[in-house]
Amino acid sequence: MPSDARVLLGAGRRGTGQGLKIKGFMPAVSFQAVSKTFVTPKGPFQALNQVNLDIEEGEFFGLLGPNGAGKTTLISILAGLARATSGRVLVQGSDVQTHFAEARRKLGVVPQELVFDPFFNVREALRFQSGYFGVKNNDAWIDELLANLGLSDKANANMRQLSGGMKRRVLVAQALVHKPPIIVLDEPTAGVDVELRQTLWHFIARLNKEGHTVLLTTHYLEEAEALCGRIAMLKAGRVVALDRTSELLKTASGSVLQFKTDALLPTALDHLARVTGRIVQLPARDAAEIENHLATLRVAGVEVQDMEIRRPDLEDVFLQVMSGTSASNIPLSEVAL
Repeated sequence: MPSDARVLLGAGRRGTGQGLKIKGFMPAVSFQAVSKTFVTPKGPFQALNQVNLDIEEGEFFGLLGPNGAGKTTLISILAGLARATSGRVLVQGSDVQTHFAEARRKLGVVPQELVFDPFFNVREALRFQSGYFGVKNNDAWIDELLANLGLSDKANANMRQLSGGMKRRVLVAQALVHKPPIIVLDEPTAGVDVELRQTLWHFIARLNKEGHTVLLTTHYLEEAEALCGRIAMLKAGRVVALDRTSELLKTASGSVLQFKTDALLPTALDHLARVTGRIVQLPARDAAEIENHLATLRVAGVEVQDMEIRRPDLEDVFLQVMSGTSASNIPLSEVAL
């Protein structure tokens, strides 16, 4: 583990997404010193650097990071689609390289890309996917998947006729058709509507409560905060934070002043603010700094609406970690491991 990484180790209970590591129990997924280097025209590019992670049975685990951090590369190695340059990955004790078929049977992977066979309808696609894993006569489970993912009325529709959101639902169903103990979701709600997001998370949360392990990568940090019991953050191929979600949130100090405005912010606040459309968020260490922000806005004649003071959320923690500072603005290189 690099000296500039802030690694916070957490524990909890099996089946609740909290991740208790019990002596004598093997993890559901174990990444052991995994590194991956790609050869490019500009020279070698290291996508992963000594990643060490154990995901316990029954966890709902989140893997976060900016674009290019190595999340999808790590998932690809787990799924056997890429080979690590060094290190190894175990799925319930099965090495993904030396015991690929055994490891793959334990995984249900939902990829980022919309990959589908245009020659089958939805039910045929699920039956065909079942055959890859030697599963037969599972129409009852296929019906349950279709019902829980809102696909019952599309069962006989050709895959080419489905919208992007419906195709995403089919990908989820394909990943679950062989009832894998470990579910891997790589950006499953990217570009889909609110209804699908709600339907998907309701079903996945139910499966997690029933004992399935879930590994999620997402850019929707509010989803990760609500669903994941434990979270790892990747930056440039390294693990820079790892802890229970509740503990990560505790590391964020101060408050956030949030409001809406149509006006331009004064120069003194512009470089501090996180602006999304009309919504402005300003970090503040204490009540005095909040009052200073408000005074600056009043002097500049900025009219604000829907003002509130809130606790920092996972997005605030994520931005602090990615910028190289802790919640108390201490550089990560100064945090002892």
